[in-house]
Amino acid sequence: MKIKKPIAQVVWELAEPVAQSLSYRLWDVEYVKEGADWVLRITIDTDREDGIGIDDCEKMHYAIDPLLDEADPIEGAYNLEVSSPGIERTLTRPEHFEMMMGKKVCARCFTAINGSRIFTGTLIAADAEKITIETEAGTVELPKKAVSKTETVYEW
Repeated sequence: MKIKKPIAQVVWELAEPVAQSLSYRLWDVEYVKEGADWVLRITIDTDREDGIGIDDCEKMHYAIDPLLDEADPIEGAYNLEVSSPGIERTLTRPEHFEMMMGKKVCARCFTAINGSRIFTGTLIAADAEKITIETEAGTVELPKKAVSKTETVYEW
């Protein structure tokens, strides 16, 4: 029996070389239902100081669209979106946590841990099981399965 890959993984494998050829880094791929519609969201990033702009998103969109049509990994209609992760970006993959070591993050938990659901501070460690943040109150280790969302915090 052949195991079918999740759509986001199939699209990641198609999109990553395209992003690299355009000098972008693939940040994330999501295939999600939003209201009545399905959305395929490809998020790209760059090391350029000016970040990702609308022209970059358009280039990636035009480059990946024909490959998606040819590979046809999604049955039915969907909306393709290409975007930037933004200044305050959600960390979902191991490499995201690695890139953001030493940066300010905010972790939101499903339920309270030590009386709090939100922990903000410097990301000092992360692995498959836990995230370690240095907060004003001290160091806190959060089990990854207890964290609903971790994102960077931009100081305005």
